[in-house]
Amino acid sequence: MSHTAHIRSHRKPRNRNASTIAMRAGVAGGVLSLAAAGASASANAAEPVTQTLELPTLTADLATQVAQSAEATQLAAANYQLQAERDAAAAHAAKQANADLAAAKKKAAEAKRKAEAARQAEAASRSTARTVLSAATSTASTSTATGSAAAIVAFIKAQIGDSYVMGGTGPNSWDCSGLVQAAFKQVGVSLPRVSQGQSTAGTQVSLSNLQPGDILYWGGAGSAYHVAVYVGDGMFVGAQNPSTGVVEKPLSYDPPSGAVRVL
Repeated sequence: MSHTAHIRSHRKPRNRNASTIAMRAGVAGGVLSLAAAGASASANAAEPVTQTLELPTLTADLATQVAQSAEATQLAAANYQLQAERDAAAAHAAKQANADLAAAKKKAAEAKRKAEAARQAEAASRSTARTVLSAATSTASTSTATGSAAAIVAFIKAQIGDSYVMGGTGPNSWDCSGLVQAAFKQVGVSLPRVSQGQSTAGTQVSLSNLQPGDILYWGGAGSAYHVAVYVGDGMFVGAQNPSTGVVEKPLSYDPPSGAVRVL
């Protein structure tokens, strides 16, 4: 037999069954899968990731809510501004009130001071008048009416008790100037009808140098509002007012402003 003749081998043939082939295929497939996955991961790592967010759609209700919120904010701001203006106005009013109060107090104090000064001046004037009248009474107490003065005094004293009537000229009712005019008419002396004229009808005389028959007046010379006749002994007779009528009173009862001498 030839040395090249085929001799059957004594080695056992490999038993490559289906399970072994499948396992090897699986391993190979797994390696390929890992490789593919790695390649895919590398590719994905190289690309940037972009995320998209969806914004809510502005519906009609949402738009209304936004508008209402804006309106509420504006209203609140307006209220704050109005309150601030009110506070500022109140502060200004309070400041002005304090200033007005201070001015009123100052004015009241000034008025009080002036009133007190006037009161003191009036008191001093009355004191002077009393002194003058006291001196006049002392001097007149020794004087006696004579002649025409005596006739005037007698007539005017005879009217004591008559009533006072505005515009009255006798014979039983008189006003002050009507009585004085009638008294002087008894001796032929014509006097003006009213007090203002009678207060300048003669020569002005001092209240400390009075004589019976002198005309006394109250108010200013030429603007007197009342007249009477001095009758001596510090007394005068006149138609005073509706409640007293014609009366005789001391000079201190109602101190006159001045006197005139006609006779």
